[in-house]
Amino acid sequence: MSDKTPSEKGSLSTRDDFNTPEDKRLVRKIDFRLIPILTLLYLLSFLDRSNIGNAKIIGLVTDLKMDPPQYNTALALYFVAYVIFEVPANIVLKRFDPQIWLPTLTLVWGAVTIAQGFVKNQASLFGIRFLLGVAEAGLFPGVIYVFSVYYRRHERSWRVAIFFGGAALAGAFGGILAYAIGKMEGVAGRRGWSWIFILEGIITVGVSVFAYFVVPTWSHKAKFLSVSEKERLLQRLDADSDAALIEKFQWKYVRQALFDHLVWGYALLFHGFAFVLYSLSLFMPTIIANLGFKSWQAQLLTVPPNALASISIWTTVWISSKYNRRAPFIIGAAVAAILGYIILLATKTPGAQYVGVHFAAAGVYTGNALLLSWPGENVSAQTKRAIAVAMQITIGDIGAIAGVLIYRPSLNAHNFRTPHIISIGYLIFAILVTLYLSIWMSRENKRRDDILASSKVEIPLSTPTERQDQGDREIRYRYVI
Repeated sequence: MSDKTPSEKGSLSTRDDFNTPEDKRLVRKIDFRLIPILTLLYLLSFLDRSNIGNAKIIGLVTDLKMDPPQYNTALALYFVAYVIFEVPANIVLKRFDPQIWLPTLTLVWGAVTIAQGFVKNQASLFGIRFLLGVAEAGLFPGVIYVFSVYYRRHERSWRVAIFFGGAALAGAFGGILAYAIGKMEGVAGRRGWSWIFILEGIITVGVSVFAYFVVPTWSHKAKFLSVSEKERLLQRLDADSDAALIEKFQWKYVRQALFDHLVWGYALLFHGFAFVLYSLSLFMPTIIANLGFKSWQAQLLTVPPNALASISIWTTVWISSKYNRRAPFIIGAAVAAILGYIILLATKTPGAQYVGVHFAAAGVYTGNALLLSWPGENVSAQTKRAIAVAMQITIGDIGAIAGVLIYRPSLNAHNFRTPHIISIGYLIFAILVTLYLSIWMSRENKRRDDILASSKVEIPLSTPTERQDQGDREIRYRYVI
């Protein structure tokens, strides 16, 4: 029997030979190139999809002569398009180049957002929201996939958290921006809600042009790295996962993703959290206004819960990365969100209910930041991971469709009591899925350790081709739990 432990035998070693001062400088260089621009793109993406919630409370629905349920339909159409085009968008990304694909998506949805400011009726709003979903569908899974070819597995969750923090910042920034732009009521004969879409869309278009020069290409072709830095980067990735391999697109990896129960588990986990993420982000101004605040006050009062959510994301994910654990923190975030909804349900005073909004926002956003990095850390090979990430968002956003349809006027009694109860049910479902994933992966890690430890002869290391074919089922591969 070999005198090496299972982890010492494997290419995915627990001994870190790639954390030298030179490696740290390399990672910082990658961070400075990837994180600011990609986080900014996601902030704009979330801002442009959720600013309709700010527009609603200053006259959008009234001006378009829409019944309140039709507003919910407009929200749902965005996610219908998102669901349809998520997986195809990541297939396109895998075949082409993120340096062109991601800025182009940004340019298109920025133009669509501007057009949203000129809608005249319900039908035009429906069409614009669908087109917005089509354009934005590829950004989030595309960025998560790009992270997976630049960072080692344990390095990704913190970067995903910073990136996803853009969503919470969009909520905080969006409230302030909507309040300020709302003051343009009547300028050039346009309503304040119209200017929200037009100006925020113009900002997005401007950033998209800049993004063409900043968004990186694939790691093995990265021009911002020297030859020696690229070699070192590929060595780091090769020792950790499949990310250093230049993998050609093959349909068999798509099939592997479609028939992997863990991939479906990650997708169902986001399904549970997406229900509360999008219903809360889109209806937070309405929920706060229903507590008795004026519309302009509700715009500004969305800022503190979203700011708290950003702080909660970065703090919790930093601790999670330090201990290299995900499941306990996802469950903790769900419990915090449930507590927030219970406060909303059980208290009568606006101040106490506003505290509940803070708990709900912190828990919901933090849980999403953690779970969205999980398949990127645990799914291999590359194409399988790209499809897994896209499936997670696709199936998750079916939950978003349900959320925006359930938070409807006919169920707004007692400040959306029934939808809040349903939100708690979705969060409990997410906790159960997290438990399933963590228990199964813990047992599988142990099973593989036992096989390597009990082998009377040392099992040879897999070749790169074998590692690529076997992916996350390779004997030395260990799941992050």
